[in-house]
Amino acid sequence: ATPPPLGTTSPTPDRGIFRYEARNDQGGGLVQKVVYDREKDTFAVDGIGFDGANVYTRVAAPLDTLGGARVYQSATTVRDPVTNAPIDQIVPYRALHAVSRNRTGTEPTTSYAIVRTGGYVDYGFGGYVYERKGGVTFQTTGQASFKGDYAGLRVFKNSGGLEYVTGDMLMAIDFEDFNANDAVKGRITNRSARDSSGAVITLGTGDGQLQLPTVFFDIREGTPTLLPSGEVTGTMSSTIVNEQGALESYETGTFNGIVAGDMTKRPGGEIVGIITLESEDTRFEGVTAQETGGVILYRQ
Repeated sequence: ATPPPLGTTSPTPDRGIFRYEARNDQGGGLVQKVVYDREKDTFAVDGIGFDGANVYTRVAAPLDTLGGARVYQSATTVRDPVTNAPIDQIVPYRALHAVSRNRTGTEPTTSYAIVRTGGYVDYGFGGYVYERKGGVTFQTTGQASFKGDYAGLRVFKNSGGLEYVTGDMLMAIDFEDFNANDAVKGRITNRSARDSSGAVITLGTGDGQLQLPTVFFDIREGTPTLLPSGEVTGTMSSTIVNEQGALESYETGTFNGIVAGDMTKRPGGEIVGIITLESEDTRFEGVTAQETGGVILYRQ
């Protein structure tokens, strides 16, 4: 099983929370700190080998922004400081970075960053981080609905390459039921894909076509999906129709996020989250896809 993210110990509802992907045997969890330079519009990532000098620059339009996230890339070569010889780097490394439109003091209320590469015939190395500045104040009755843009990176096992995914996400919280736990539901819809050069990938349902169906948050009763600190954890999954016309499991994964802000008054709070999904790629035999996406969802 994928280990839960690490970071803040003993989180509480009145303080900020910082999380990063735990180390795993698939190459993830190597990113624990990122730094954004607003003046230069660059993105510094530490901990990954052969991704240039750790400074990622903005990808050219129209791929500079996707699904509400800024898109960055590592350098393709560096120079040997002794001989000045060029050294090829592992490519492509890409990073997604998104920040909230709301502020806690002078800082964005929430943010996330995802780093992945398509330079290996495996998932390769990377990681993600996400954060809440300040605390959360929950409402005690009724329900709350959130929506926002989804942006993700797809990498592969038994095949190189990297793809972008965008979509929309909805989430809702019921603060009155279940009696054992606050119920949470959600779904990612309208997913579309591009290759690393920006070309649109045609979706379909037949053999050899990429399928990106709606992904649903698995509603659980009796599980503390929403923690007192404001953290939200759960599983997500999707189904497709197989050649026999029956539904079958397609993608499985996790949602890890944090609720932020004051939910009792406008703007009513927000949610930052990271989604990880894994599936057999329907275009190829023996190829597994890993999708890592992020959202910042605002109160509707």
